[in-house]
Amino acid sequence: MCNLYRMTKNADEVAKWFDAIDQLGGANFGAEVYPGYPGAVIAGGKLRQMTWGFPLVMKGRNDQPLKPKPVNNARTDKLDSFFWRYSFEERRCLIPLTAWAEAEGPKGAKTRSWLSLPDAELFACAAVWRDSDEWGPAYSMVMTDAAGLATEVHTRMPVILAPETYAQWTGGTPDEAKALCCPWQGDLVLDRTDQPWSGGAAAQASLL
Repeated sequence: MCNLYRMTKNADEVAKWFDAIDQLGGANFGAEVYPGYPGAVIAGGKLRQMTWGFPLVMKGRNDQPLKPKPVNNARTDKLDSFFWRYSFEERRCLIPLTAWAEAEGPKGAKTRSWLSLPDAELFACAAVWRDSDEWGPAYSMVMTDAAGLATEVHTRMPVILAPETYAQWTGGTPDEAKALCCPWQGDLVLDRTDQPWSGGAAAQASLL
């Protein structure tokens, strides 16, 4: 699953790329996006800020509420479940990104391996969103089976969308959108680094 991705373009560039209305007011984000932190999405033709991950309310001893856990990945085979169904049917969006990361290596010494599209300055993957009491608008990345070079680092990968399918994902029927939930068949670039994965925010992620 994807617990970390990179988005190195500024808001103006992203808005122009997707022909979207920039609602960020020129604000930019950190180059790396982690679960539970703000990210940029394209929703309803607008570039918006949301939190990456649907809040999953947890309870501790004596039913004491705990800090919500960000469920930042949605499995394609679970989109009909209660947790995801209404968001998938009514609120689909795009995540702009330049690469996503997976952890490789032995426990305690994992490093970051980055995947991207060749010669693509920016691309999009499928996502769903909803309003939440805990964090306001929140989004989750849709995941499918890995293909190509992605199989070397994980069994799953984001649903990558070609530009000609953006409108089908965001505005099509649920059946039309579900037809896009398949592994990417194009080329990928795999960049294995010695940069420590280092847990932290990236380790909080969840797939449901």
